[in-house]
Amino acid sequence: MRAASPTARRARRLGWPQRVFSQVLLMQLAIATGVTVVATGLFLAPLSAQLDDQAMRRALAIAQSTAAQPQITQSLLSTAPAPTGPVQTAAERIRHATGAEYIVVMDRRGVRWSHTDTDQIGQVVSTDPSDALAGRNVMEIDSGTLGRSARGKVPLRDGTDRIVGAVSVGIAYDSVRARLLAAIPGLFAYAGGALAVGALAAYLISRRLQRQTHDLAFSDISALLTEREAMLHSIREGVVALDRTGHIRLLNDEAQRLLGLGPDAAGRPLDAVLGEGRTADVLAGRVVGDDLLTVQGTRVLLANRMPTDDGGAVATLRDRTELEHLGRELDSTRGLIDALRAQDHEHANRMHTLLGLLELDMHEDAMEYVTEVVGVHRATAEQVTEKVHDPLLAALLVGKATVAAERGVALRMAPGTLLPDRLVDPRGLVTVVGNLVDNALDAAAGADGALIEVGLHAEGRTVVLQVRDSGPGVPPGQRESIFTEGWSTKELPAHGKRGLGLPLVRRLAERQGGGVTVDGAADGGAEFTVVLPEALAVPEMTDPEMTEREMTEPKTGIAGEAQ
Repeated sequence: MRAASPTARRARRLGWPQRVFSQVLLMQLAIATGVTVVATGLFLAPLSAQLDDQAMRRALAIAQSTAAQPQITQSLLSTAPAPTGPVQTAAERIRHATGAEYIVVMDRRGVRWSHTDTDQIGQVVSTDPSDALAGRNVMEIDSGTLGRSARGKVPLRDGTDRIVGAVSVGIAYDSVRARLLAAIPGLFAYAGGALAVGALAAYLISRRLQRQTHDLAFSDISALLTEREAMLHSIREGVVALDRTGHIRLLNDEAQRLLGLGPDAAGRPLDAVLGEGRTADVLAGRVVGDDLLTVQGTRVLLANRMPTDDGGAVATLRDRTELEHLGRELDSTRGLIDALRAQDHEHANRMHTLLGLLELDMHEDAMEYVTEVVGVHRATAEQVTEKVHDPLLAALLVGKATVAAERGVALRMAPGTLLPDRLVDPRGLVTVVGNLVDNALDAAAGADGALIEVGLHAEGRTVVLQVRDSGPGVPPGQRESIFTEGWSTKELPAHGKRGLGLPLVRRLAERQGGGVTVDGAADGGAEFTVVLPEALAVPEMTDPEMTEREMTEPKTGIAGEAQ
């Protein structure tokens, strides 16, 4: 069990939910509420100033319309200020028509000729009219005898454009505030609607997130990621995760080792990283099935692929190289046991024959018989070691000749065979020769006159290997399929897998820059040709007098070892 972190304990103590769904929902609701409140405040702040400006412009427009009345100017110049005078009458008519709070007409001294309160007519105005009397239009929010109001002041001119007074119009500031207050409920209604839509969207998004995260807590997700990383990089099985486009999404350490890739392969297309071949086809899903065999480099891999819900896939890789080697060794061991059993039986027959000759006092016939039997094996060993100077390869061919003889197949070296002891990778060539000879032995065994012919010769630093058998041959339509991993016409062996020998031969040949081909032999069998460029090391000329024959002579003791 994992101990809860101090943050998690504090969150539980404060009542903060643990699930991703709940936390995201609360955070989204808080953000939506905050944005709504801020947006409402930002809208209300300029709305008040806008309403003030509209009221002042309205007052100014009323003042300009009043000042444009010629009878008001004439009455101002020709009559005295009076509560029933023509100026007061005209101003009140305009005030009632426009809904203004007051319309004050004044002369150049600032004396009122009209006012809502008739007692103020004939008195000097309470605010400074100098700007309007100087010919400037004025808009302001100010307080006067009637209280606070939005005001507009304009100069009053006669027919000669001479300023004879001014007109001041006021709009009650309470009406402006009332308009602002009246707009607030509607604004709050819109804000509430936007908040409700935001809350619904937040809930739907959170529900989707809940399904995708399987209702886990953040601490659980963090722990799962940590555990996943530890598990992926500690297991001894390769894991490759792909997205829906075929790009590598994840590659653990074992997969990098098995595929021969580096950490930079993540994020790149699978086909670009691995190239064309069965391994890429298996991982990409172009080849389907369970426990699919593939060869990557010198490794034999067992692959399984599982699609994911997002269109990608996860593939697992297991290294079967050692197991395949053990299986092939087991097959070879069983074949050797059978050969030894047959040889033991043959040896017993020979000993019985020899004993009978001795008991019949046919000593010379006994000596000839022993010489003949021993000479056959000695001739085979000498034939191999004279033509193949590498000890590992010579020993392999001698052993294969013995096994082939017990199965009724003659194994001989082709004319012109000559291979010096300068192999760069003798073990790789041993693997190639062993696989081809085993396949040829399986194909040729059981028929009369069964024959396997092995040819090895050097062309500069290039080694050319040819293995021909007298079996049924390979049909032209299958000459490319036989190099596919898992393809075989033989029955399954004890370890349960076949079809790896020839793909491994091709892979080893291609690794050295060469290749392998198969054609039909002259007598109807199959003939495999392997070309290995630069398979031989450059000879060391320690003695200028050394001849080519001396350079290619077998080392002392090879024939004895082969025997």
